[in-house]
Amino acid sequence: MGQQDLMARAAWLYHVEGLTQAEIGKRMNLTRRRVNELLSSALEQGIVRISFGSPLIENAELESQLRDRFGLDDAVVVPTPADPCLLHSVIGRGAAAYLDRLIQMRKPASIGVGWGATLRQTMQHMTPASEPQIDVRSMMGGLTHGSEINTFEIVRGFAEVLKAQCHYFVAPIYAETAQSRDALIAQSVFRKTFRQICEVDISYLSAGDVSQQSLQVRYGLPEGVAVNDLSALGAVGDLLGRYVDIQGSPVDHPLNRQVLSPEFEDYRRIPCRIVASGGPHKHDILLALARAKLPTIMITDAESARAMLR
Repeated sequence: MGQQDLMARAAWLYHVEGLTQAEIGKRMNLTRRRVNELLSSALEQGIVRISFGSPLIENAELESQLRDRFGLDDAVVVPTPADPCLLHSVIGRGAAAYLDRLIQMRKPASIGVGWGATLRQTMQHMTPASEPQIDVRSMMGGLTHGSEINTFEIVRGFAEVLKAQCHYFVAPIYAETAQSRDALIAQSVFRKTFRQICEVDISYLSAGDVSQQSLQVRYGLPEGVAVNDLSALGAVGDLLGRYVDIQGSPVDHPLNRQVLSPEFEDYRRIPCRIVASGGPHKHDILLALARAKLPTIMITDAESARAMLR
């Protein structure tokens, strides 16, 4: 029996038949510790999906306050896990459940996605579907290494789970100079790509901050660009690789003229703009994006929601 089969069997006995871990161990000839590992892996890999019949009341109130305060079309607030390492997974699960419902309800023709750990967790927890009419497009350039920062893996993952069409944006996140960026954009293939990106029905992105926890800060900034230079100009984080201040306005740094992603003016034309992120290091950038009305839907954790509302 393979690992997947073991996980599925243990999860079934635990969640459906109601056996204890000791009973499962006896039935499957496994130690209790091994059973515990299998049940944890089943949750982590999305083999088991846990849903609640009614929302947590406090989180529902936070969602309502976020909608009212920032003029959002919708908000999703998930519980903040005790272990910070689980934050991407928890927000990803909440986003996956929301996207499952949104796609069924809206039947979009196209979805644009970014990259990051939260998006990777989201695609791993979405319910498999068959939506061959949907085009899934990457919305920005990326890096060629690392699963969370590889735009090819992220866009392919979303397309695979939806059995949808897959469209890559083959470009680095930043050009070497503003001039080389303009030269690239001037090419007809890139002009067409940008036009198609900004015509998607739904966009799904995560926000980046300016701490060392940011994948982009660690791996994605061009040589010679220090995050301290961005912070000195008031940057609190980025969306689509564009660094903004606490009011959500792009800072005056050459990097914002080198980025291979849509301008905010074009991004705002997308009717449904989802941003999912959370954690103490993301509080400022989430507040900035909400103030600038860049997202129409925010998905975050309870502590981050309370910080934004403060």
